[in-house]
Amino acid sequence: MKILIIEDEQVLADSLKLMLRSKGFEADAAFDGESGEQYAMLNIYDLIILDIMLPKKDGYQVARTIREKRNTVPILMLTAKSDIEDKVAGLNSGADYYLTKPFDARELLACVNALLRRQGSQVNELVFGNTRLDMESASLVCGENSVRLSAREYEVMRILMASGVNHVSKETLLTKVWGYDSNAVENHVEVYVGFLRKKLVSIGSNIRIEAVRRLGYHLECDGPC
Repeated sequence: MKILIIEDEQVLADSLKLMLRSKGFEADAAFDGESGEQYAMLNIYDLIILDIMLPKKDGYQVARTIREKRNTVPILMLTAKSDIEDKVAGLNSGADYYLTKPFDARELLACVNALLRRQGSQVNELVFGNTRLDMESASLVCGENSVRLSAREYEVMRILMASGVNHVSKETLLTKVWGYDSNAVENHVEVYVGFLRKKLVSIGSNIRIEAVRRLGYHLECDGPC
């Protein structure tokens, strides 16, 4: 799970990153509203922790822009502004929860986990052709056959199944699966697509991962989809 922290107090942002990473999350930080919004628009994060009082662009504006782009990522607003009017404004701008400073680390983690559970409970599998991706066990299932996926195989397959017949570029897969600042190259994507193709064949799936030059990958079916 990847979490984006948009917080201009660098000491606080760094402490949040350390705390979240100690709990098994991946965490990145942005220190102003404009760069935070750019990170959010990469669509690689499972949750955003967003301050309100930010340089360049405040948290209300960032949240509104995220929602205007039809990005449904959960947003936890974390701020010193505790008046009811501020809370209402935060929720109306698109936040899912509003937590005021100072906060207890246990409460913050409880909010993070609750928002992630709520997001994950909406969909626990993706289906294409005769094959489904079980998102709880990270397994591909076809009839009585199943195969477990590694973490990166799972992320690549999840993105491809969510996109279906629509193309997903190698650049998009690199950013979403390996991260914005990763040193991974396009060959990494090709290798993992190769792994997935073999696993699909091994369970008798009628899904094919097709590559189209300059456009990326999409799914097709050998038979009814």
